[in-house]
Amino acid sequence: MNLSDLLGKLSFVALVLFANAVFASPEIKHWTTSNGLRVYFVAAPEIPIFDIRLVFKAGSAQDGAKHGLANITSSLMDEGAGGLDANAFNEQLADTGASFSAGALRDMAWLSLRTLSDKQYADPAIALFKHVAKAPSFDEAAVERIKAATISRIQRDASSPGNTANKAIRRAVFGDHPYAHPTEGTEQAVPLISRADVQQFHRKYYVVDNAVLAIVGAMTRAEAEQLAESIAAEMPAGDKAPAIPAVQLLTDKRVEKLPFESIQSHVRLGMPGMKRGDKDYVPLFVGNHVLGGGGLVSILFDEVREKRGLSYGVNSYFAPSEQLGVFVASLQTDGSQADEALQVLLQTVQKFIDDGPPAERLEAAKQNLIGGFPLRVDSNREIIEYVAMIGFYGLPLDYLETFPAKVAAVDAAQIKDAFKRRVNLDKSAVVVVGKHSADGGDS
Repeated sequence: MNLSDLLGKLSFVALVLFANAVFASPEIKHWTTSNGLRVYFVAAPEIPIFDIRLVFKAGSAQDGAKHGLANITSSLMDEGAGGLDANAFNEQLADTGASFSAGALRDMAWLSLRTLSDKQYADPAIALFKHVAKAPSFDEAAVERIKAATISRIQRDASSPGNTANKAIRRAVFGDHPYAHPTEGTEQAVPLISRADVQQFHRKYYVVDNAVLAIVGAMTRAEAEQLAESIAAEMPAGDKAPAIPAVQLLTDKRVEKLPFESIQSHVRLGMPGMKRGDKDYVPLFVGNHVLGGGGLVSILFDEVREKRGLSYGVNSYFAPSEQLGVFVASLQTDGSQADEALQVLLQTVQKFIDDGPPAERLEAAKQNLIGGFPLRVDSNREIIEYVAMIGFYGLPLDYLETFPAKVAAVDAAQIKDAFKRRVNLDKSAVVVVGKHSADGGDS
């Protein structure tokens, strides 16, 4: 064994030891209630609070032709429930000191509650949470108000070249797939959504068989089981939503130029990326941190901004989903430099695909990811998001425990192999939004 190999092995051992030393994973318990609700629980007795997160396969991928329906539905969840109007509901919630939130992404929608664990406050907060899960009011006036606010946001976003580029790259990558349309919907579709549509969407998707319950906080396993049973008992059974259609890979290279009255041009390179639980998740995740996800220390930042001064901001990311999510490399630049900036972006990504990550950058990236990981799960609020994600996507219960060691173990060859197989610039989309066009020439 030569000195280089020995140092490499020692570096790997050191990283694994470091990963094990800096992070103690929360232990996730899993069971199913008597009526089939899947439950994931982490005991966190240090602070007298607990969090509940009820997740449904009811994101915008289930919108059908009514783009924005999942988002409108989730936005109405705190607008009255259980016979209480919005004011009465929120006044009673405020009396408990609890906080409630709801939201929708592409794959999922959720209801969340954070409350003190003292029964004096927890019991009425949980009762309100059950009302929301079972019987939101969906008052006609509230539906119209939320629709109007949504349309206003969509119109406001249309004045932003960055938002325009982000929406355009999704359309270019996903075509007629449900992942193509924005979660908030479109200016054309949202006005067509009715109260009846919202009620039907809730009846169909906010059901036990389509849900996962995550609980994190100051209670015992027995108390968590009792809480889960009481929540599940209030919910209808229903059916699990069907699988989201598979995403098709692009078959060619396509360029879209959208004129926009702005000094800056916004450039997006995109293609289908990876799924949750993907076998290539760690190599792609770590590799992207080196390429463009690591901020000021990434290769894209160095090549596009530091060396050439071509961009105000540049990055890349994977957005894993139930099906292949999007991979995007992004920059904004003065319109007069859009052609050159795009060429440097393409050349840099292609060089990374061909050569893989430089050794010193890879080691720095792994240390950064491993060292920063505990900060991502240092509060109940953060832990419950991970626990709900693990349950929703059916990831291993030891996902958090093993993740740092998997990052430590990945090497340059694995990253190079994964990028060569999964990132193909000849089968990608380029979108340029601004006054100056870019031709998206060969990388």
